[in-house]
Amino acid sequence: MNSKNDAELKRWDINYLIFFSYYYKIITCVEVLCKKRYNFISKNRYSIGGNMGRKKITRSKKNKKTSWKVILAFFAFMIIFTGVTAPFMILYGPFEDAKRTFVGTAMSSMHYQWLATTFLSQDKIDEILGKSQEVVSNENQDFSLIEISKVKDDSIEVATLTDNSKFTGHVLIVKDPTRVKVGVTSKLFKEGETTSQIAQNYDAVAAINGGAFTDEEGSQLWTSNGGIPVGVLISDGKILNDDAPGGRYDVAAMTKDGRLLVGGYTLKQLEEQNVVDALTFTPEGASPVLVINGKMTKISGDGGLGTAPRTLIGQRRDGAIVLVVLDSKVPGGRIAATLKESQEIMYKLDCVTATMLDGGKSATMYYDGEVINNPSNSLGERPIASAFIVK
Repeated sequence: MNSKNDAELKRWDINYLIFFSYYYKIITCVEVLCKKRYNFISKNRYSIGGNMGRKKITRSKKNKKTSWKVILAFFAFMIIFTGVTAPFMILYGPFEDAKRTFVGTAMSSMHYQWLATTFLSQDKIDEILGKSQEVVSNENQDFSLIEISKVKDDSIEVATLTDNSKFTGHVLIVKDPTRVKVGVTSKLFKEGETTSQIAQNYDAVAAINGGAFTDEEGSQLWTSNGGIPVGVLISDGKILNDDAPGGRYDVAAMTKDGRLLVGGYTLKQLEEQNVVDALTFTPEGASPVLVINGKMTKISGDGGLGTAPRTLIGQRRDGAIVLVVLDSKVPGGRIAATLKESQEIMYKLDCVTATMLDGGKSATMYYDGEVINNPSNSLGERPIASAFIVK
């Protein structure tokens, strides 16, 4: 038998050992409870009246207290035992989909990566995420598919998607794409501001959170106060950040005539496309591009990034910009949409171009003076470096 089969058998042996231990403990605890209950009934079925009756009542109360203690101890044990063994059952068991979801969700947040790195090596994490990594088409973006009307339409459609059991979709459809710009925190390179604050700074009617960020203290993506943008950042034709000169960035960008550009571009290429607003977001282990030239990009499985709140931007054939935030049906919850579900939403909304922006705790949609989604950050809106705004 080869080493691969030996490893597979060893993995299954561990799984069976965990399951056997788990259910053995359950049976043992149930058996103890049954014995306690049986002894209680047996000792109290034969005597009535007089002093003996009073003694029986005293004994009955004592046995009831003992029974409740056993029940509470049982549930406490089950909670602790489940908490300890659950990661092993998910990560080393035969549950491939659950494993990808668990690892992808953990690795998509800097605050919860320890849930995966504690139990798995980086090579193993890469292997798990690699099985469902998005493979983006290399075809060039065809702008001829977008036909922007010369008649200006300043209207914005508002919609809510509620047909999914895990998440709620908040949708803004901006008919005039030239109204969509990139706004930044007024304290750029020092401190981030919330999506709603950035919108108010620019006197914008709507906004969604935008690109990735870091700050001086954390020096890691998606941490702390969101003061420093990551990648390229262009606002109103001004280049505000270019942290890898000559390198390619995964961008969501708007050209001067209102066309949404997505995918990997150098700063020079962005300038050649007459881009006036751009920001960067590159998720761990995948490309953010969801739809290109009217076709869904190839995604294996659920996309490998787990389930989390998502912020998305796309463009329809008529030029309208589609802004979407998908968040949990549970207020403050972190379980929302997979990459594949996000892609399907944008495709169903008739986007010929679509990409993913920063999500998770940052996912926020602002419209008409208020935040209209439920951010998963426990402290409310999260400070960020950049946002797409609607002037």
